[in-house]
Amino acid sequence: MALLRKLNTKAKTAINTGFGVNASDYGGRFLNKNGQPNIQKKGIGLLERISWYHSLLSLPRWKFLLTLFTFFIVANFIFACVYYFVGVNHLVGLNTGSELEKFGEAFFFSAQTFTTVGYGRISPSGYLASTIAAFEALIGLLSFAIATGLFYGRFSKPTAYLKFSGNAIIAPFKEGTALMLRIAPFKNTTLTDAEAKVTLGMSVEENGKVANKFFPLLLEYDHVNALTLSWTIVHPITEDSPIYGYSKEDFENTRGELMIFIKAFDDMFSNTVVARSSYTFKEIVFGARFNPMYYRNEEANNTVLDIEKLNSFTEVAIAEKSQVSGKAVS
Repeated sequence: MALLRKLNTKAKTAINTGFGVNASDYGGRFLNKNGQPNIQKKGIGLLERISWYHSLLSLPRWKFLLTLFTFFIVANFIFACVYYFVGVNHLVGLNTGSELEKFGEAFFFSAQTFTTVGYGRISPSGYLASTIAAFEALIGLLSFAIATGLFYGRFSKPTAYLKFSGNAIIAPFKEGTALMLRIAPFKNTTLTDAEAKVTLGMSVEENGKVANKFFPLLLEYDHVNALTLSWTIVHPITEDSPIYGYSKEDFENTRGELMIFIKAFDDMFSNTVVARSSYTFKEIVFGARFNPMYYRNEEANNTVLDIEKLNSFTEVAIAEKSQVSGKAVS
């Protein structure tokens, strides 16, 4: 049975969040862990729906290189088939042999033409073969120009090299508790003027109807001058918090999601970079404390930031409060 609680009237709701308010029409989480909206678009063609440039820029490195390698092999295979069916006799200098050897020679001639290397041992003869070779050389030049642009775009794209802790936690804080999550830079970049915004989305029952409600969470510090070490983002759970009085069972049985937005200035890019992530209530650990993740080295002349400890925490006991002030549904 879904947990039903009345909405905390002290919690301020956010407007114009960009997410739908009708809970019955929304499926799954609002944001994926990588920060991308959990949205599937339909009603439009694939070529119109996808920006190939943005897709290739955001692909993981190994997928991007595999895509380029696959395109190169497939393109040369197609042109090799064209040369083979036109007649390898139109390729002067091609060694005679089995049909497989002839096709292999045509393939490597295609690769040399595609890359404009042109060793000269094999050359096209006749208008048809020369036309195909000229067209392939043009396609090769354009392809390498696009690939070069993509490589530059991937290297120069402003990116927030930040990692988020795998879990958010409910931890003791001062005389009460607080919701905490942790981020850390993981590359040799310098981030300044970092700003954090945390929004809580919950499906709540209001006036007999279930709707998505969004609450901007007040943070202990929402801005730091320099993000050189880890930053533990803290939302003190006071009476004004939408999760005030929530127990461990409430988090386990309530449908809710934390959406985190980080904005900082990267002096290497001379630009503002942004990172996003989210945590469902099931990804919140109730009763824990983050372990330190930086320490001084043995010579005491440097500070070590251990990224592997980003999600390292120790479970602690929390005295659960009896008062409950807000209600949501799963």
